[in-house]
Amino acid sequence: MKFTPKLSSFSIPVRIYYEDTDAGGVVYYANYLKFLERCRSEWLRAIGYRQADLLRDPGIAFVVRSVQVDFLKAARLDDQLLVDLEVEKISRVQVFFRQAIRRADESVAGGSVDLLGAAVQIVCVNSAQMKPTSIPAFLRSQLEALQ
Repeated sequence: MKFTPKLSSFSIPVRIYYEDTDAGGVVYYANYLKFLERCRSEWLRAIGYRQADLLRDPGIAFVVRSVQVDFLKAARLDDQLLVDLEVEKISRVQVFFRQAIRRADESVAGGSVDLLGAAVQIVCVNSAQMKPTSIPAFLRSQLEALQ
């Protein structure tokens, strides 16, 4: 799964620390999901919405429904990564993302090496009932403008 950033994409840097790795100094596979989540959370904050505020009013949360991940290469202790996202599609209750994790590497063309590609589907839920609900109009219109 190849990630090609667009103008509507978003990235965050992540440094790999000892706590992120297994005994061999390689990033433990489940930690990549944490990095993808951090990127989505920071993206939401960057467009003006904090998840804690959305929980309070209008009482919504975004939960992961599906993740498809292609692990391409390993990240290691002390690597500097870029975690990317792009909004691929928005429906009444769901947002579909294409995400990637790259290692910064000045010695290769493009300046980075692809480590992971992912397709992530999130669902808007009523936080009290944990049942799917429509993405509020004020937020959906802003998200749709990013496509």
